Amino acid sequence: MIGPFEMIEKHGDHEEVIFCHDKNVGLKAIIAIHNTALGPALGGTRMWNYKSEEEALVDVLRLSRGMTYKAAAAGLNLGGGKAVIIGDPKTQKSEGLFRAFGQFVNSLNGKYITAEDVGTNVTDMEYIFMETPWVTGIPKDF
Repeated sequence: MIGPFEMIEKHGDHEEVIFCHDKNVGLKAIIAIHNTALGPALGGTRMWNYKSEEEALVDVLRLSRGMTYKAAAAGLNLGGGKAVIIGDPKTQKSEGLFRAFGQFVNSLNGKYITAEDVGTNVTDMEYIFMETPWVTGIPKDF
């Protein structure tokens, strides 16, 4: 079995990989910041019922790298990042879970900006926004 550090090395040069855990709300998440050379890392937060933590790590590393290339190809002054929350989006969502995740995003002081992705929606982003300004995809009047 390959360890998490070897997995990170295998999937490209990432600036930072953050493992987020809050057992009180059932949060298990990973934020991967691939590259911030052009600006803060932008990438959505995916909530998915991964079969393993290893599968979640591979997914976030792959997706964050892709976001770097998408931002560069679009000519944006943004880097690439991504986050995954391990859990069933149909049964395990809660305000507390997304607010706890928002605290982790906030701790990065703008190095990572999150948004919706598979398994998350506007309401989830609103909960994250209660803890950090580093989220997009929320209504302007919120």
